[in-house]
Amino acid sequence: MNTDFFNANSYFIDQKHLFFKFYKYHQIYNEKRECIGLIKQRSTFRQTILRSVFSENLLPFIFEIRSCNGALLTSISRRWFFFKSKIIIQDSKGKQIGSIKRKFISFKPVLRILNASDEVIAEISGDLENWNFVISDPSHNQIGSIDKNWIIAMKELFGSTDKYNVIFEEDYIDKKKKIAILSSAIIIYMVMKK
Repeated sequence: MNTDFFNANSYFIDQKHLFFKFYKYHQIYNEKRECIGLIKQRSTFRQTILRSVFSENLLPFIFEIRSCNGALLTSISRRWFFFKSKIIIQDSKGKQIGSIKRKFISFKPVLRILNASDEVIAEISGDLENWNFVISDPSHNQIGSIDKNWIIAMKELFGSTDKYNVIFEEDYIDKKKKIAILSSAIIIYMVMKK
């Protein structure tokens, strides 16, 4: 696993479209505007066809977070949609390191990130409309945020509308938990849409 990727504190995610929006991928940049990773949705030909017929909310998905040289860092997946289907986070070797449970509290989305033992290690909550989220630990201390504040600063460099920034507090040093939390935060746009 590329530990340099997970050592950063700021990640800027920018969506790209290819082939008339049938294929989407996301590039991940650091605060120096250097590409440090990619998010790709892995799907079969059958799943691609099904996405044109059925709502994406009902279909399974697999997102892979990869380094810029193509090495798999983590993957996040969900089987077919059921009322309380769990989203699984796996490391580069396919071992489950965590999961995500979605909830709505007072009409606001909340993602609970659990470790492999199903213990809550973090929570992402906020405002989907204004795209402001707080990442907090189990004691409700803020350890990071997700927002679109970089849009103005990066406007001249990026052209798509689906972009956001994930920032971790400088003093958050639990690397083992950070991998699952960061993976969840990085794909929040895809998970919230689904």
